[in-house]
Amino acid sequence: MAIILRLDRVMADRKISLNELSEKVGVANVNLSKLKNGRVSAVRFSTLDAICDVLDCQPGDILEFERNK
Repeated sequence: MAIILRLDRVMADRKISLNELSEKVGVANVNLSKLKNGRVSAVRFSTLDAICDVLDCQPGDILEFERNK
């Protein structure tokens, strides 16, 4: 089982850059980049909440569950 991060897709849909999202969310650019590229093993609810608020989306728009085959 895997949780897939789709932050890049939502950012593209909203036409928002990593730098702009970083500033609005209050998370360091490097940490947001790791999140965007799926190089993290955990996400704080407060960070997810802030991202969803800025992007006007639901957590399910960013997180996707995929079963291993």
